[in-house]
Amino acid sequence: MVVNAVGIYEKALPNGLSWEDEFNLVHTLGFNFLEFSVDESDERLKRLDWNKPEREDFRKALWKTNSRINTLMLSGHRRFPLGSADPETRRTSLQIMRKAIDLASDLGIRNIQLAGYDVYYEHKSLSSREYFVENLRKCVHMAAKKMVMLSIETMDDPFINTLDKDVYYKSLIRSPWLQAYPDIGNLTAWEGADMGRDIESNIDNVVAVHLKETRPVTDTFPGAFRDVPFGEGTVDFEAALRLFARLQYCGSYTVEMWKGKESDPLAAVRKAKAFFDALFEKVGIVQEPILA
Repeated sequence: MVVNAVGIYEKALPNGLSWEDEFNLVHTLGFNFLEFSVDESDERLKRLDWNKPEREDFRKALWKTNSRINTLMLSGHRRFPLGSADPETRRTSLQIMRKAIDLASDLGIRNIQLAGYDVYYEHKSLSSREYFVENLRKCVHMAAKKMVMLSIETMDDPFINTLDKDVYYKSLIRSPWLQAYPDIGNLTAWEGADMGRDIESNIDNVVAVHLKETRPVTDTFPGAFRDVPFGEGTVDFEAALRLFARLQYCGSYTVEMWKGKESDPLAAVRKAKAFFDALFEKVGIVQEPILA
């Protein structure tokens, strides 16, 4: 029988908690793990420079609460992209990756989610694509030395918005340390998306899955890729989860949501968890037990 772990994105939870309190809260809310964020903000990028005592305190909190971090979600490359036209920005992007790999290794995190952007704020070009591929190869070589997985997320951006594209770039690198991290919401939101075939054809490369609600891109609408309440977008979660169950996918799922302007973010998280608990039961997905 396949059993899946289910996690919650760190940005869905209140700020200001100690790590021990946050990990206990994750379990109280019914999740197996927290997805750890290193985004483009100065505050979270500073995590890459944690000293040894800070890393030790984090590990102690994990062990004390019987917790784990399945994935370090590295979205800091949005601000410092691998494909940037600026050589200094590219150097910074590689430094960010080197530090993230070292941090993941020290904290016992086995997977780093890499955003599938060549560039985000800059003009896209053949050069940005080439820089991205060159630097992705360097990132994978760094990760392999520490035996940390890199997984490219399918994005809210046409550069890598399907698993087919994910796997194509993997084929250019040819390493077991580079895999795919599909976001169900992002896969659904693009015109002409064939999510069923895309997942079926590439399931061997999937190491983790994001569960996120979206509204699709059209000729007159840029799409809504975040802050869409579950059940109020166009993602057919039941069909997607039924597909993963049929394919006997045994990796983890992370509920990706943001606390945003929610007056009661924990109520929103509980509502989302109940939404997916009902779907898991309906399609026959068994969640890993919560460790007390």
